[in-house]
Amino acid sequence: MMQVRDPIRKIFLIATEESGDRLGSALMKVLRQRLGDGVQFEGVGGLTMAREGLETLFPIEELSIVGLIAPLMRLPRMLRLIRETADAVTEAAPDALVIIDSPDFTHRVARRVRSRNPAIPIVDYVSPSVWAWRPGRARAMLGYVDHVLGLLPFEPQEYRKLGGPPCSYVGHPLIEQLASLRPNAEEQERREAEPPVLLVLPGSRRSEIRHHLDVFGAALGRLQAEGRAFELILPTMSHLETTVREGVAAWPVKPQIVIGETERRAAFRIAHAALAKSGTVTLELALSGIPMVTAYRLGAVEAFILRRAIQVSSVILANLVIGKDVVPEFLQEDCTPEKLAGALSEVLTETPMRRQQVEAFAQLDTIMSTGNTSPSVLAADIVLATMRKGRRTS
Repeated sequence: MMQVRDPIRKIFLIATEESGDRLGSALMKVLRQRLGDGVQFEGVGGLTMAREGLETLFPIEELSIVGLIAPLMRLPRMLRLIRETADAVTEAAPDALVIIDSPDFTHRVARRVRSRNPAIPIVDYVSPSVWAWRPGRARAMLGYVDHVLGLLPFEPQEYRKLGGPPCSYVGHPLIEQLASLRPNAEEQERREAEPPVLLVLPGSRRSEIRHHLDVFGAALGRLQAEGRAFELILPTMSHLETTVREGVAAWPVKPQIVIGETERRAAFRIAHAALAKSGTVTLELALSGIPMVTAYRLGAVEAFILRRAIQVSSVILANLVIGKDVVPEFLQEDCTPEKLAGALSEVLTETPMRRQQVEAFAQLDTIMSTGNTSPSVLAADIVLATMRKGRRTS
């Protein structure tokens, strides 16, 4: 008797940034564990997704742009890649399309795919910041997203409140990395020793670094002039090293520059406090138990637009997850050497501000828990369940 084999399940994934590439790779690994040889991957991704067997349509570096103005300069190229990617998805007719972060690109692709073939289920891995700005996007997503996989625990409630598609909290990838963020006994001793280690984190993109290095350097110089002792460490990546070294050359206090993720995490484990550009790094620092001062500067036009769009009292991820504004933030004209130095002085010593942050950060393990199931496993299970529900017919 002839054995009937299960059909190959085709999954199309789109990730256009390194963080999304890592999420996509972990998701692919679990999907392959679930489906074995019965799954075929197509799409757009980076090096880690390539290691899981994805042959990308184009190098994701072509879309490594940030901000509100820069993408406009590359708009014709971006629109062409959106069209080509949507064409590829439509031609592949996959059992599911998984779009990962980068909503300016992935959501445009998803809308085109839905209009051409409503039968393809679409899962959005990493919610756009509908809770921070442009809340109307949540309801609009009902038209082209079947399920949202949220990295932050408050996101499902926000989607229900805003009338968006179903959203499930699957967990942030950082909760799987706590061992590399938290100190052992020896590292804890250094964290508490004198002089305190102060981390400086000006951003992960050249434009961010250039916006922040001058004011950060002036604030640190002011702190040193006031007699505050500290050991300065600035972690960065190899492709940003030249930009960083040029930017700190005139600083009155010279940082130790460490390169690569391993050295970066080692610095986190001994750090007593941090000065950081607002972003995901604030959640990373909070999970590491490092009190911080945060800042963010944009170009004048971008700042004008965002100031009128932001819907939340804080842009600090750590504050949003905790549900309380415990981390001070200095944005745009408030991002001055005087204000940064004053706040840094408080988090470097045992003050009420520092204690409040430490106590709040201790709650994060409970707030962000996914039980004993990893984010990638939860994400894969929802992708498979969305596929099993059957393809859309309307």
